[in-house]
Amino acid sequence: MCKVISIANQKGGVGKTVTAVNLAIGLAREGKKVLAIDNDPQGSLTVSLGYNEPDNLDYSLATVMMKIINDEPWDVQDGLLHHSEGIDIMPGNIELSGLEITLTGVLSRETVLREYVNAAREQYDAIILDCMPSLGMMTINALACADSVLIPCSVGYLPLKGLQQLIKTIGRVKRQLNPKLEIEGILLTMVDTRTNYAKDIIEKVNEFYADKINVFKNQIPMSVRAAEISAEGTSLYAYDPNGKASNAYMALVKEIARKVG
Repeated sequence: MCKVISIANQKGGVGKTVTAVNLAIGLAREGKKVLAIDNDPQGSLTVSLGYNEPDNLDYSLATVMMKIINDEPWDVQDGLLHHSEGIDIMPGNIELSGLEITLTGVLSRETVLREYVNAAREQYDAIILDCMPSLGMMTINALACADSVLIPCSVGYLPLKGLQQLIKTIGRVKRQLNPKLEIEGILLTMVDTRTNYAKDIIEKVNEFYADKINVFKNQIPMSVRAAEISAEGTSLYAYDPNGKASNAYMALVKEIARKVG
């Protein structure tokens, strides 16, 4: 059975795209057939996987969603890009910004993406959605079609504060649009355990959330290599296979892979 995971946090710069890349490719390394969907008008996932000009692509997530809205024929495989590390990519680009405005006047606007994802479930073991840093209509669409949400949270005061609003939004989507939606867990990223500040934030996350939400024991350490992979178009496993961040993501992947396929 296919598992659909949305990677979401309305706070930018917390490691969503790095997590999406390494989770998707990590699952492929575990033998899973994986589709990564770039649900961000900035095209961060698309760029991070080596496609440097997403706005010049003829076909993107916005294209297929407009076809669904207009009741035009489409196919799951249309427009997919293929990465050398074994995953398929539905790219995202600036056209998603216009689509978000269009969706405000569309019937069942919160579930347009669900139609595409449900069709893709038949062809993949896992679908990973990288969401934009907002709680707008495209993120709501991603939550409405997912089985679970993985929340990357960098170790800082502002990302910690932002978790409250995100968790409220997830709860509202679960009640009104997607009763099966669960929180996969909070993933602490950019962790430097040498500092008391980081230790205090980790303690607060566990104090506030660990009794009701999974907080992954695996934490992603601060890593220059993790920041560099976006320019290389590869995963950490290819770029820095023995690094601490690579090992941390692989441990996360193995935990999630048990629930996939």
